[in-house]
Parts: sequence; C-alpha cells; structure tokens
Amino acid sequence: MRRRKFSILLGGPLTVSTAWWFAARAQQKATPVIGYLYGGMAGYSSPDVTAFRRGLAETGYVEGQNVAIEYRWAEGRYDLLPGLAADLVGRNVDVIAAMGVTAVPLAAKAATATIPIVFVTGGNPVVSGLVASLARPGGNVTGVSILVAELGPKLLELLSELVPQAKVIALLRNPTSSGSDRATRHVQEAAPAKGVQLHVLEASSESEIDAAFGSLVQQKAGALVILSDQFFFNRREQIVALAARHSVPAIYEFGEYARAGGLISYGASLTAAARQAGTYAGKILKGAKPADLPVLQPTTFELVINLKTAKALGLAIPALILSRADEVIE
Repeated sequence: MRRRKFSILLGGPLTVSTAWWFAARAQQKATPVIGYLYGGMAGYSSPDVTAFRRGLAETGYVEGQNVAIEYRWAEGRYDLLPGLAADLVGRNVDVIAAMGVTAVPLAAKAATATIPIVFVTGGNPVVSGLVASLARPGGNVTGVSILVAELGPKLLELLSELVPQAKVIALLRNPTSSGSDRATRHVQEAAPAKGVQLHVLEASSESEIDAAFGSLVQQKAGALVILSDQFFFNRREQIVALAARHSVPAIYEFGEYARAGGLISYGASLTAAARQAGTYAGKILKGAKPADLPVLQPTTFELVINLKTAKALGLAIPALILSRADEVIE
C-alpha cells in the first residue's frame, strides 16, 4: 500500500533516485539555515561570529549539527549589501542575521518581508524605519540596538577628563554612514558645556583617513573622538597607528580599538550583542515571531584603557578613570 501511494504521487514506481530525493528533502527540511550577513570583513568578525554561535547554542542549535549558516561578507562595500541580501533570500534561508551598520538590516528588510531578520546595529532602529518601536517591533524584524549615536557626548566627556588641557578637539566621522549626522550633532551640542572647540573631520576611504589626520595636526587639535562606523572598525589598525604617529590621544566606542593599541574606549560589548542576536535567532527557529521579541539594548558598557599607549603618549590616567575601567591593558 505504501509503495502504491508513492507510485501515484510520482506517476511511477519508487526508484533509488526518487527515494534519495525524498531523503534529501527530508534532511533539508530538518536542518534550518541561517543567513549571516555582515557589513565588514570576514577576518574582523570572528569574535562576533563565535559569540553569535554561542547564543545559538544556548537555545540548542549547534552549527554543523542541527543548523547550517550561510555567510556573506560585504567587506565594507555597502553597495554590495542589496545583492548579498537578495542571494540569501533566493536560497530561502530560515532566518537572516544582519550584523553591522544600519545599512545591513535595511538591505535585508528591503529584500524580504517574510523571512525573519535579527539585527545588531549601532543606529536607532526606530528612526531608520527598521521597527515600529523597541517594545513592539512589528513585521519580520527585531534584534539588538547598541545606540552608538547617543554615546558621543559621553566619549567627549571622558576625553575631556583624560586630557583637560585640550581646548580643541577633533571628531572623525564617515559622512556616508547612516546616523553619522545625528551622532555628530549630539557631540557638537555637548562641546560648549565642556569648554572645547570641536572640529569635524570626514573620511570614507583609506586615503581620506590619512588626510584627516593631517588636518588634525594643522588645526592643532589636542585630542580626537572617533565616531562608530563599520568602515573605521575594519581599518582600526590604520587609525590607531595614525593616532600614535601623530601623538594624539583618541577615544573610540568599542574595546577592539583599545585592544589593537588605541588609548581608551567606551561602549557596549559587540560580542555580547552578537550573543544576544544568536539567542534571538534560535528562539525564532523554535517558533517565536520577530514581532513579539522586543529590540534589546545594552544594560552595561565597558571602559577599556591601554596603559601602554598612555605611557607612549606621556599621559597619566587619572585614578578616578582607572578605578572605573572594566579592562586595563598593560
């Protein structure tokens, strides 16, 4: 009877090849696939990928065992994102993890209104139109927002405490990055209260980064704030090296900069955010709907100080700042 039913469905007897097809389809359905879309370079994302997998494992999913992950890297070229997102949609993945600048989840959202999307982004997801609200995202998108634009004034405050003699401070931003205008405005509004003059420098290419540091010297800026950006993050070694070459104290938003030789950083942990995204992806694979999962925000921020760099700059880190540090690199 069972063989006869298969014969009716297939229009003929069950052969070895058709039996293999059914087995392959069953296996394919049993193993969900996550599309991992990242705005930066593969080599720079390994800690975040590891953290994402850790979050998945907390919900019972292990890559290579009961879940597969398709990786796509934009290498800092945001113009590639729509095509990469469309490719993942064409492969009919079960969830898209959109990691990095706001342009990444926006590209994923433009590519599909049905496949669930989990993001990690520094932009405001409500302002960018990713979600209706943080508490009730609506639609097929949710994730983790680290709201880096709001941290700009805090970076300026810390830098002013660290280098109180600096009355001219430069701010480096990528003008092509979404949210850059908002973040810049926040810092500009905070500058008068700190009694500093703020010079805004712009860079969206490697050569422009070099030129920006040249302008910083000409303007006699005594310190530098680096705004968060995927492009800058991918070139953090270049930026840190230039800051050292020009002997300028600089503050960054992520600990990876300080660990690469930067002076000081303050912001949310990217690996913690990636782990939370992995947990959300696992919950969605188990049946949760993105619309019912509120957008998460960091509850703690890490202050990382590189004492070796401070010594090279001839800076003494105030005891009050040192006592607040989560990590001190010696």
